[in-house]
Amino acid sequence: MGKVRVAVDVGGTFTDVCIFDEESKEMRVTKVPSTPYDPMIAVMNGVERGQINLSEVSLFSHGTTVATNALITRNFPPAALVTTRGFRDILEIRDGTKDDLWDAYKDVSPAYIRRRDRFEVTERTDYLGHSITRLDEEEARKLAELLKRRGVKTIAVCFLNSYANPANEIRMREIIEEVIPDATVSTSAEVLPEIFEYPRFNTTVSNAVLAPLVSGYVNRLADELRDGGYQGDLLLLHSGGGSMTPRLVEKFPVRLAASGIAAGAISAKHIAQQCGYENAVSLDMGGTSTDISLVAGGELRITQEWQVEYGHPIIFPSIEVLTIGAGGGSLAHIDIAGSLRNGPQSAGAEPGPACYDTGGEQPTNTDANVLLGRLGTSLAGGAMTLNRSLAEEAINRVIAKPLGMGLEEAAQAIISVANANMADAVRLVSIRRGYDPRDFALLAFGGAGALHGVDVARELGIPSVIVPPNPGVTSAMGCLLVDIQHDFAQMFTSLVDGTDEDAVEEAFVGLETEASARLRHEGVSDENAILQRKISMRYRGQWRSLQVPMGSGPGAMEQALHTFHEEYEREFSFRQDETPVEVYQLHLSAVGKIPKPSFRPAESLLQEPTEPIERRPVYFRDEGWLDTPVYERDELAAGTRFTGPAIISQFDSTTVVPPSTRAEIDEWLNIRIHFEEKN
Repeated sequence: MGKVRVAVDVGGTFTDVCIFDEESKEMRVTKVPSTPYDPMIAVMNGVERGQINLSEVSLFSHGTTVATNALITRNFPPAALVTTRGFRDILEIRDGTKDDLWDAYKDVSPAYIRRRDRFEVTERTDYLGHSITRLDEEEARKLAELLKRRGVKTIAVCFLNSYANPANEIRMREIIEEVIPDATVSTSAEVLPEIFEYPRFNTTVSNAVLAPLVSGYVNRLADELRDGGYQGDLLLLHSGGGSMTPRLVEKFPVRLAASGIAAGAISAKHIAQQCGYENAVSLDMGGTSTDISLVAGGELRITQEWQVEYGHPIIFPSIEVLTIGAGGGSLAHIDIAGSLRNGPQSAGAEPGPACYDTGGEQPTNTDANVLLGRLGTSLAGGAMTLNRSLAEEAINRVIAKPLGMGLEEAAQAIISVANANMADAVRLVSIRRGYDPRDFALLAFGGAGALHGVDVARELGIPSVIVPPNPGVTSAMGCLLVDIQHDFAQMFTSLVDGTDEDAVEEAFVGLETEASARLRHEGVSDENAILQRKISMRYRGQWRSLQVPMGSGPGAMEQALHTFHEEYEREFSFRQDETPVEVYQLHLSAVGKIPKPSFRPAESLLQEPTEPIERRPVYFRDEGWLDTPVYERDELAAGTRFTGPAIISQFDSTTVVPPSTRAEIDEWLNIRIHFEEKN
């Protein structure tokens, strides 16, 4: 095993690679164009461009969009659902909600498995887990034979109340595997032992349809790396902020459905704490979208329910990330009412923004930044040259002329709309959750984040902006900072006042036994295993619950109840201490610690910046065109301080330092930008 760690993050436009040398403590980065038709090609291209000798790699970590893209495109293999008689249409009925309550004609997208491929068998278990009707095995075997004749090898088994007693589901899976030995079967009791039928059914179905696609990709990549000389396990970042080996991905592929977007949030938490901030908002703006997450009190917000498409919930713990269609390639257009819009449509990697000169004809945020001089005409260290005249033509034709604007005014309007969209998204993850964004720092990264970060912070009243050393590959760095992690849950419904604490302890011990076994299977030693208990509670009569930490020993339930009241008040601005509280579900996070890279701080000496590499006119909204110095970021040493306006150029991103701001390079080589105080 070598002394090099590699992390790869596949984005919609570029695939980013971080190479960390454990001995020198130095980080190298590289970028290659993504290959949507086969992401593995881009991963291996990145390995080649980064001149990585796989035999010297001690850890290879990967954030992938394969599962997310599969759910979006619905390019699934033939699949079937087997369920309790009478419950074939759970996936169709859903929960009755709509994304837009006021649009009578807009329907939720159809279920991942069509009705003709959903089958019923005779069985029934009550809510306490008592078997009312045993599985009709003759009927089950006939159904398995039918699926075999149809060539179906991907099957979800979802029986009513199986969370309380999985016996019938287990037997149904055994019969299917006897008849179809190479079938991939997902059972709801194993994937999600959850009381609510629709979330449980949909999560299990999502897991089933992704299994052949994701495990196939992961295993191909693992084989390719092994053939190249890599001797360790390929680690895949999952939505909860941990990682999984290919063996576990085969069982729970749906956990990778938010793999890529979690990496940026993990990096944001690390960088914020490195800079001394316990509260931070991350703005990860790439070529296609912007991912926004929140670090509060040093911890990332975790959600128990999320979705790639509205109406198709996935119930696994996931880092809460809000994604909006605002990226460098987002298209500016005029809507039917004559208003300027920005995104969510994107030029993507192909044909790309107009200035790429690769066939794109519609104006994008990148085109607007080029026209305004914020972005130079050379990207990725000279690997790509941008055509400013094509950007001007597209903005003039699509935006400026129809709206009667000048070119600069139109380009600035495009940027302003994009910034407003991102500011609104930040308000959703902060103010809506009871947090004041003025108490946070803003971390701006991604290929385009540093171009827009200060403007977004100004709109929100955020006082400080942090731009990491390699903004364009910060998400990839997050893959180096994660541990192996698995999450377990068990239903446990009882009033807190009447809860048998010995029964709670027994249930947690059972979960911990299973978790420890899984971590050992992943190669984690007992001394590197950390088990964290949590509990979901709710006021009696409520449907939704709130998860809080849970200790062990005497007084653990009382302390959890106290924490529940406090968290409920922070989240919803009121509490009801006199109302009885119910225990709803027990949770356990099993973490296998992996050694993290140790970064070396630079010596910080107070100094002026070096001579700019050039000066060029840059347009700023309130000041117009200003003669602006352009600095090469690699030449800005720790301790360098200067005031805006300035442009900082580097291989993977460009940072805009507007007028009335001051910037400094800290010991970790982050750019910290602060607003000048007004008299």
